[in-house]
Amino acid sequence: MSDTSQTAQAAQAKSAQIKEPAAEAARKSSMTRRGAGGDQASRGRTTIADGVVMKIAGLAARDVDGVHDMGSAASRTFGSVRDRVPGGRAGVTRGVKAEVGEVQTALDLEIVVEYGVSIIDVAGDVRENVISAVERMTGLEVVEVNIAVSDVKLPEEEEEEPETRIQ
Repeated sequence: MSDTSQTAQAAQAKSAQIKEPAAEAARKSSMTRRGAGGDQASRGRTTIADGVVMKIAGLAARDVDGVHDMGSAASRTFGSVRDRVPGGRAGVTRGVKAEVGEVQTALDLEIVVEYGVSIIDVAGDVRENVISAVERMTGLEVVEVNIAVSDVKLPEEEEEEPETRIQ
């Protein structure tokens, strides 16, 4: 064999050694993405209903100090009646509206604050708590949380109880 052919063969072998690890890494990466325990997001789709996001947001908002209740006066009245009916469920979604997309959600909350608290601080705490809970539990990006303060609970106000017909 001539020196030229040996040199060409050596260069070819060296080139193959350099390319082989890169090709092997690409092949393994491709296998990982396609299967064998790879990216699970490519194996199906998860959808989250508006009601799920509304429940999470409602519970997170109620956890904030200074929030007395949620919803408008009419919805709170109907809700208190419904809560007293046997088999009725507590309205954790009262005062919450959600618009849910594939990767993002937007929320509207209507709250009643206790008298004497800073409404701006309570609204900020509600916004922060709701965003944290919804993003952590659903993986959705919360793009906005609009808060409407519909009432202030005064200390001397008694809870409105529906009148009963029998005693």
